[in-house]
Amino acid sequence: MEQKQDSSTVADDPQARALLRQAFEGTARWQPDFKGFTADLTVNVNGKETSGPVIVKGPREVSVQLSDGETQKWAQEQLGMIAVHRGPRSFEESDGKYSLTKEEDGHSFGTKLTIHGSNSFYRIKDNRITQINRKMAHPGMNPFAFTINVEESAVTQDKKHLTTKYTVYYYSPTDGKLTNVESFTDTHVRVGASDLPATRRIITYENNQVVVKNLTFKNHKLL
Repeated sequence: MEQKQDSSTVADDPQARALLRQAFEGTARWQPDFKGFTADLTVNVNGKETSGPVIVKGPREVSVQLSDGETQKWAQEQLGMIAVHRGPRSFEESDGKYSLTKEEDGHSFGTKLTIHGSNSFYRIKDNRITQINRKMAHPGMNPFAFTINVEESAVTQDKKHLTTKYTVYYYSPTDGKLTNVESFTDTHVRVGASDLPATRRIITYENNQVVVKNLTFKNHKLL
C-alpha cells in the first residue's frame, strides 16, 4: 500500500518537475481562447439508441438533451470528463502545484513519478504520461482507487499527444479488490484549431453483463 505523503515535508525534485512539465505540455488541449462547441449526439447502449443536441462550453457547462433521462445524465458526465481533460490550463494550476519526486524501478510503463499530497502517482515514458494511479475519498462516499493505463495515442496537427485508447481499473483501496474495468476508445475530428470528440466507445461491466456504450458526435460547430 502506498503511504500517504504530506506535500509540505517532501523535497521537490527538479528533474521530476521537468519530466512531468514536458509530458504535460506535450498533451493536446483546447486552445486558451476556446469557447466551446455544439454537436448532434447519438448514444447506443447495447443496441438501444437515443439522439439529441449537445452544447459544451467547459467542464461545468455541458448541456445534453436526450429523451432517456438516465442516458442523458451519463452522457453529460462523459462530456464533462472530456472537457476536464481537454480544457486549457497551465502546469502550475494542475499537478505543478504539488511536490514531485521520481523513481526508476524498471517498469515497462516508464518512470514512476509521485505527486505528493494528491494520493497520486504517474508513470512517464517517451515524454508521455502512460499510467495514472489515484486514490479518492469524498465525504459521504466509499473511498475508491483507480489505475488508468494509456494504451494508444495520436499526434495532432499541433504535434501534441491525444489519447485514443485507455483502460481504467477500479479497485478498493482498503483490500485491493477489483470492482470494475472500463475500456475507452476515442476518435477525434479537427474543426478549426480544435480536436473535438467524434466517437467514444466504452466497454464496461454492469448488472452482471458486459455493456458496450457508443457516443457518436456529428455536425460540430465551434461557438
